[in-house]
Amino acid sequence: MKVQYFKDTDTLYIEFRAHDVAESRDLDENTILDVDAEGNVLALTFEHASQRADVSHLMVEGIAA
Repeated sequence: MKVQYFKDTDTLYIEFRAHDVAESRDLDENTILDVDAEGNVLALTFEHASQRADVSHLMVEGIAA
Protein backbone atom coordinates (compact mmCIF):
# COMPACT_ATOMS: atom_id res chain seq x y z
CA MET A 1 0.00 0.00 0.00
CA LYS A 2 1.29 3.45 -0.89
CA VAL A 3 0.03 6.89 0.13
CA GLN A 4 1.27 9.96 -1.75
CA TYR A 5 0.36 13.60 -1.35
CA PHE A 6 1.24 15.99 -4.18
CA LYS A 7 1.25 19.49 -2.69
CA ASP A 8 1.60 21.25 -6.05
CA THR A 9 -1.73 19.81 -7.28
CA ASP A 10 -3.30 19.22 -3.81
CA THR A 11 -3.89 15.58 -4.72
CA LEU A 12 -3.94 12.61 -2.35
CA TYR A 13 -3.31 9.23 -3.97
CA ILE A 14 -3.84 5.97 -2.06
CA GLU A 15 -2.72 2.83 -3.84
CA PHE A 16 -3.95 -0.40 -2.27
CA ARG A 17 -2.38 -2.75 -4.78
CA ALA A 18 -0.05 -2.20 -7.73
CA HIS A 19 -1.75 -3.86 -10.69
CA ASP A 20 -2.96 -2.96 -14.16
CA VAL A 21 -5.88 -0.50 -14.01
CA ALA A 22 -8.78 -1.65 -16.18
CA GLU A 23 -11.11 1.23 -15.38
CA SER A 24 -11.11 4.56 -13.55
CA ARG A 25 -14.49 5.52 -12.16
CA ASP A 26 -15.47 9.05 -11.15
CA LEU A 27 -17.18 8.76 -7.76
CA ASP A 28 -17.76 12.51 -7.78
CA GLU A 29 -16.07 15.45 -9.49
CA ASN A 30 -13.02 15.19 -7.18
CA THR A 31 -12.72 11.47 -6.41
CA ILE A 32 -11.50 8.72 -8.73
CA LEU A 33 -11.58 4.97 -8.04
CA ASP A 34 -9.24 2.69 -10.01
CA VAL A 35 -10.21 -0.97 -10.41
CA ASP A 36 -8.69 -4.00 -12.13
CA ALA A 37 -10.39 -6.26 -14.68
CA GLU A 38 -12.07 -8.25 -11.89
CA GLY A 39 -13.45 -5.12 -10.23
CA ASN A 40 -11.00 -5.13 -7.31
CA VAL A 41 -10.19 -1.70 -5.89
CA LEU A 42 -6.62 -0.68 -6.70
CA ALA A 43 -6.45 3.00 -5.79
CA LEU A 44 -8.31 6.15 -4.80
CA THR A 45 -7.44 9.68 -5.91
CA PHE A 46 -8.73 12.73 -4.04
CA GLU A 47 -8.44 16.12 -5.74
CA HIS A 48 -8.50 19.27 -3.53
CA ALA A 49 -7.36 16.96 -0.73
CA SER A 50 -6.46 19.65 1.80
CA GLN A 51 -10.04 20.95 1.67
CA ARG A 52 -11.43 17.46 2.26
CA ALA A 53 -8.99 15.92 4.77
CA ASP A 54 -6.21 16.84 7.18
CA VAL A 55 -3.29 16.04 4.89
CA SER A 56 -0.80 17.71 7.22
CA HIS A 57 -0.92 14.68 9.57
CA LEU A 58 -0.98 11.36 7.75
CA MET A 59 -0.86 8.38 10.11
CA VAL A 60 -0.55 4.66 9.43
CA GLU A 61 -1.75 2.17 12.04
CA GLY A 62 -1.93 -1.60 12.29
CA ILE A 63 0.88 -2.61 9.95
CA ALA A 64 1.31 -6.39 10.00
CA ALA A 65 4.79 -7.87 9.85
